[in-house]
Amino acid sequence: MRRLLSLLAVSSLLVISLPAHSALPPAPVEHGMVFGGQWSQAGNATTSLTNLSDLPAVVEVFTATWCENCVDVEHGLDDVQAEGALQQYHIHRSIGESQDPFGTEALDSRWKARYGATSITGGQQPPGVVFNGTMMKEGSVTDEASLYVEFYNMANQSLGLGDGSTSFSWTPSGAQSGALTWALDIDQAHLENATLNVTAWIVETGAVFEEGTNGLGTYPHILREIIPLGDSLQGSATINLPEAFDDDDLEVHLIYEVMPIVEDDEEVVAPKKSEDTPSLSFVATTTALLMAAFSRRND
Repeated sequence: MRRLLSLLAVSSLLVISLPAHSALPPAPVEHGMVFGGQWSQAGNATTSLTNLSDLPAVVEVFTATWCENCVDVEHGLDDVQAEGALQQYHIHRSIGESQDPFGTEALDSRWKARYGATSITGGQQPPGVVFNGTMMKEGSVTDEASLYVEFYNMANQSLGLGDGSTSFSWTPSGAQSGALTWALDIDQAHLENATLNVTAWIVETGAVFEEGTNGLGTYPHILREIIPLGDSLQGSATINLPEAFDDDDLEVHLIYEVMPIVEDDEEVVAPKKSEDTPSLSFVATTTALLMAAFSRRND
């Protein structure tokens, strides 16, 4: 028995010695580019023409109203957005969620299908951020001087889109609808062996949820719905808007997705998870094996 207790003590020390947090470096995502970010308040008529090289980074943020680490991540992103380098889109966790009213199963499923797990344990947990659909950062710990520095560097990685441009026009036709017109001028080389998806991302500027346990109270940049507009380089579509959670602060954003064509025999691989932090299941398995060996020895 004394020896068994000693073995269990060693296993307990292994658990205690596991790092609580591990800085996960950004990892590449192989599912194509996401870019754009031209937008308008839903109630305002807007027209804009922007060079592709001047577009801000499109940053998808996987978050939840109970996630305290998400607050640190979002504040770091806010500091970079204040300089015009990025545009945030917050996808709130929905599947299996009981504490967050802002997510939808469609958006949660899209995140999981496109970006895979968002924690080193393989779960679907926030925080996670993806820049332009190509680089993913998990967690709130950084090896850089600060999250601001890491996010600034990620936001300023060029997609190499070249000298093209994108035009965007939004004309409201009522409280809950309007016409969106777009035209994309892009080097055709970027569309080789790929498909173009043109989408309208409907964002709520901010919504109040005092029951959120991470203390924000008002939650910004909430992605409410993604509306497909087709695959043409230019076009126009009438879209119906969802209801806002509160107030009248919906925004209409134009987003392009260039998706690589995957052959039937090719497997789409999700972002590789870091192996820096050992799994607790490894320690549990080791302990069980030690106990079994001890039991056999005493039979």
